[in-house]
Amino acid sequence: MISIAIDTMGGDYGEKPIIEGLVQALREKPFNAVLVGRRALLEPQIPQDLREFVSYEEASDVFRMEESATDALKHKESTIYKAIELVRDKKVQAIVSAGHSGATMSLATLRIGRINNVLRPAIATLMPSVTGKTLVLDVGANTDCKSEYLFQFAIMGEAYAKEVMKIAKPRVALLSNGEEESKGNELTKEAHALLKKMPNFIGNGEGRDIFNGEVDVLVCDGFSGNLVLKATEGAVTAVFDLLKKHIKSSFVAMLGVLFLKPVFRKLKKHIDWQEYGGAPLLGINGCVIISHGKSDGRAIKNAIFQALNFSESKINQIIESELAAFAK
Repeated sequence: MISIAIDTMGGDYGEKPIIEGLVQALREKPFNAVLVGRRALLEPQIPQDLREFVSYEEASDVFRMEESATDALKHKESTIYKAIELVRDKKVQAIVSAGHSGATMSLATLRIGRINNVLRPAIATLMPSVTGKTLVLDVGANTDCKSEYLFQFAIMGEAYAKEVMKIAKPRVALLSNGEEESKGNELTKEAHALLKKMPNFIGNGEGRDIFNGEVDVLVCDGFSGNLVLKATEGAVTAVFDLLKKHIKSSFVAMLGVLFLKPVFRKLKKHIDWQEYGGAPLLGINGCVIISHGKSDGRAIKNAIFQALNFSESKINQIIESELAAFAK
């Protein structure tokens, strides 16, 4: 049975949504959960019938959001440090944390280490499209990139799409300001030349291609990717707020909503970031899932399932073999 370390204290709302998500996940699929935090606080919140699946790693320190990621190594008693160590020592196969993403990335890279030949790990996130989901990477781990990094991101993203998303021939594109090969800055032009080695590379993609179903994997540097991610989150929130505002201003619209409620429910489920749970840190010699600090129980449950699916796959072996093949 797969074992997952869960940082219980790193999120914005403390341990309650973490425990809620854990319980939801265990109700659907059994696995071994190692809760990293204060046992005296956590254990009473675990239902009696689920306690056989739960063990504890004592940790009293929490790495605060306002602290610098470079200080993470100094906090050896923090929940995130101890959770990372469990992966490093092969006591668990994966970690889920809604804590400080910079600290998580830093500790994962330094303590767990990278897969052979990986130059930089990348944060990959799933975003909704009209046909399903699009994997976008990097969305924040590497704000300054070289073309070789983007090439490796493409290989890692393609492997994830095949192994975890179950897409036989994922269409890989490079984020640019136009579809033509001549478009882009020096970085994207250099990366484009490297990516042409990949059979599934379809060329440059624009921001709209994330959502129109034209690509399965979109590659970019962490600066651009994070801007895209945050802009999308803001746009989705604004659209729903405007819908609510205009619906409430019209009695006819409010009546119409009664008939459209199932449709709105499906739409919200498809585009709500909580449904995607977390973002895998690809390129690390283990499984690290980074969740949003404001994750609720549903998001944590989905992050745990991401960790389970990742751990049950052979994605890291595939990434290593693919990189080795292109290095020849």
